[in-house]
Amino acid sequence: MKSRYLGWLGAVVLLPGLGIIPSQARSAQVIQVDVEHVIHPLTVELVQEAIRQADEEGAAAVLLRLNTPGGLLSAAKDVIQTIVASDVPIIAYVGPSGGRAASAGFMILVSADVAAMAPGTNTGAAHPVLMGGEMDEVMKAKVSNDTAASVRSVTSKRGRNPEVAEKAVLESKSFTESEALDEKLIEYIAPDIKDLLSKLDGKTIKRFDGSEMTLSLADAGVVPFELSYRQSILLALIDPNLAFILFVLGLVGVYVEFSNPGLIVPGVGGAILMILGAMALTVLPINWAAAALVVLGLVFFILEATTTTNGILAAGGVIAMVLGAVMLIDTDMPELSINWGTAIGVTLPLAAITVFLLQLAVRSFRVKVVTGRRGMIGEVGVAKTDVHAKGRVFVHGEWWNASSDSPIRSGAPVQVVGVDDLKLRVKPPSDEAPAAGSPAP
Repeated sequence: MKSRYLGWLGAVVLLPGLGIIPSQARSAQVIQVDVEHVIHPLTVELVQEAIRQADEEGAAAVLLRLNTPGGLLSAAKDVIQTIVASDVPIIAYVGPSGGRAASAGFMILVSADVAAMAPGTNTGAAHPVLMGGEMDEVMKAKVSNDTAASVRSVTSKRGRNPEVAEKAVLESKSFTESEALDEKLIEYIAPDIKDLLSKLDGKTIKRFDGSEMTLSLADAGVVPFELSYRQSILLALIDPNLAFILFVLGLVGVYVEFSNPGLIVPGVGGAILMILGAMALTVLPINWAAAALVVLGLVFFILEATTTTNGILAAGGVIAMVLGAVMLIDTDMPELSINWGTAIGVTLPLAAITVFLLQLAVRSFRVKVVTGRRGMIGEVGVAKTDVHAKGRVFVHGEWWNASSDSPIRSGAPVQVVGVDDLKLRVKPPSDEAPAAGSPAP
């Protein structure tokens, strides 16, 4: 038993020399996540992965730097659940100066272990947006009261002022950093993150489960959370206006490829753009009735090119697609909506391109066939020798062996009435010839 203890003691002594340091002895660091966008499901993913990274690396805390107009209620609740369940302390900081944490951002701010703001910032107006479209007054009241109760519960557990926090939900009240500090919604005002961490060093905080923890952040280094390639692309494309434009451009590319098989580039590029646009749009709440209007608009454009309606179907398609686009994202937040300018600016060119290309395709099917065996029927040429049972004619820029039911002198005009392998059957053009494109007799 004694030798076993000595063995463990020796291993502990040797660990630093071997470069193996237990996680408790790691140098303190803070993982920083910047939330400078509308709060949506991708925000939840970023916060969850940052906390997971902090756990694995033994970080002292995770810092959420908030500068957001708000976002979706469902996403905000998921972020809050992640925060309160975290073993790593969460510091929420509204910054830089001039920034804000409105609506869902306010809910996240007051749910953190430590809440702080930079000078010249504001928070509040916590009417988060719901997925699901329009609600009547009774449903709106239920949602507001439920959200207010959730905010009261979190703030009271954090030792903050639940009554004032409730006003941000029910009365859309907003607070400057000084007002938020005076009303006990936050604990600190700091001009930057370095100053905030120095103020927090040695402070004891109360966790959501009631336990206490002393922060040691004097020498903590701030490590930015690294986004994956997928997250970087989605975060850049999650603007609904950009996503809609990419999707429609991709649709045009794929359509051009189908209209002109073999071009390759439009099809490949269009498919990539469509997937990127669809990937960004599906992160957001979709109004499927509006999506049906967009599809209906495309159908109208196709019908306009194949029928004679004097532009009625095209006009209907434009109206359907514009209305569908502006209602496509199921939210009342301007930041998460496709604006009228984008909807009109994308729909009109799409309508013109679709109708024009389809008309060209339809017309091409109605044009007389000018290649192959059927393309020779009805063509007029010249007899280069006397033609009867056999002879030579010049038709369509080429020399052909030919035969005729009646004799034709050299130099006389001939008209093709049939093709037998590589031999033409001709007759004088004064005789009635079969219509071009008809099958050979």
